[in-house]
Order: sequence, then C-alpha cells, then structure tokens
Amino acid sequence: MLKSLVFSDFFCIFKKMKGNLNYLGILFFAGLTLLFSCSSKNNTANQLNKLDPISPKEQATFDQKEGDTIHISNEEATYDIIIIEPGFDLWLSTIARPRNFYSQSFLENRNRIYVQAWNNRVSNPQFNQNLYELLIDYNWNTDYGYEVNYKLYNYFIFFQRKYNQRLSGILPRI
Repeated sequence: MLKSLVFSDFFCIFKKMKGNLNYLGILFFAGLTLLFSCSSKNNTANQLNKLDPISPKEQATFDQKEGDTIHISNEEATYDIIIIEPGFDLWLSTIARPRNFYSQSFLENRNRIYVQAWNNRVSNPQFNQNLYELLIDYNWNTDYGYEVNYKLYNYFIFFQRKYNQRLSGILPRI
C-alpha cells in the first residue's frame, strides 16, 4: 500500500510539474521575447536620437565669429524678426533646406512647438540664460507668411545643432 501511495504521489507531482513546465516554458519564451524586443527598441531609439553628423562645412558656419544680423519680415512688413547670431546667414544660404522645401503649414506647426519650448526655457532659470534671453511673441492664429516662418524654423534648427540643445522630442535634422 505504501508503494502504491508513493507511486501515486510521484505521478501527481510529475503531472503538476508537467503543467508547470508548460507554464514555465511560456514564461521563458515571453521573457526572451521581451528581452530581445527591448534591446532592439533601445538600439532603434539610440539611432533615432543621434543627430545627423555635423559636416566640416556646417561646423565652419558654427565657428564664424563675425556677427550676422538677419532681419526677417513678411511681404507687407507687418511682422519683424531680428536674429543676431554669428554664422546663421551663411548656414541659411549654404546648409539649410531651400525655400519651398517645406510647406508653410509644416513650418507653422514646427514653429509652434519650438516657440513654446523656447519661451518655457526663457522663463525657467534652470536653463542657460545666455542662450535663452528673450521671449518670442508668436501668435498661433496669425499668418506671418512663408518667409518669416521659414527663417524662424531654420533658426531653431541652427540653434539646436550649434548649441546641442533639444527644444522638443523632434530631432533637428537638415
């Protein structure tokens, strides 16, 4: 009787283990899948978070010491932006995408994001106040025209690349 009880108990334990082995196998497979998917995702995220490499030509515009003063206005001269930044004019004419590469709505949408981030940094002393000095008065409901939006957008790209800043989750690409 004792032998049959032991054999019976062993059979029940083996049966339970067999069910648990299936369960453990599923957990092991899920763990491996999670591990590989996370490492793959991290590699992809790291690749996406890398800037386009800065070419020697672009670096030369960043290294320019002479002050550029860019006066931006729309056709009716109702709105003005003045940018005083060494190298920006050269960068705009040699590195930036040409006019009409982006639509006006694309530029307006990106400028909304960048202006909001910029103004948040101006009012936050945690950020370098030498980089973020003045608020930008940009009204979302105003049509500033293509030229103002084009140059403002490109200034944000130039600024982020030159000073290694991120104004949003959108990487500044050329």
